[in-house]
Amino acid sequence: MRKAMRGGIALVGLFNLALGLGFLLDPAGFGAKFFLAPLGLQGLSTMRADFGALFIGNAAFALLGAWRGRADLLTIPITLLGIALAARVVSLALDGASPDAFPPMLVEAVMLAILIAGRRTLRTGS
Repeated sequence: MRKAMRGGIALVGLFNLALGLGFLLDPAGFGAKFFLAPLGLQGLSTMRADFGALFIGNAAFALLGAWRGRADLLTIPITLLGIALAARVVSLALDGASPDAFPPMLVEAVMLAILIAGRRTLRTGS
């Protein structure tokens, strides 16, 4: 079970790494997939920095946690994904829902579930 969870955590990390590198290398193209558009050069820079940092940061701690088998390293991506998912719920409450609102929430919830289960598994050693 422990190996399977470490694999799942690594997949979450690799997925986040791909997103982060996408924003770093092609912020306008990746932004469009997230319904975002940069305003000028500073907008491109902000998308690279903020989205790159979020996704690459999540990836780094998930991958490190999977590689070292350390539950504590998963606290950071769990916290950041939890905040992102909570913000989406707030957005639904304040702005309403569109059909496009739910797929990202599902992806975040699945990643969060994998990381939380992985944290429990790595902590108990089972």
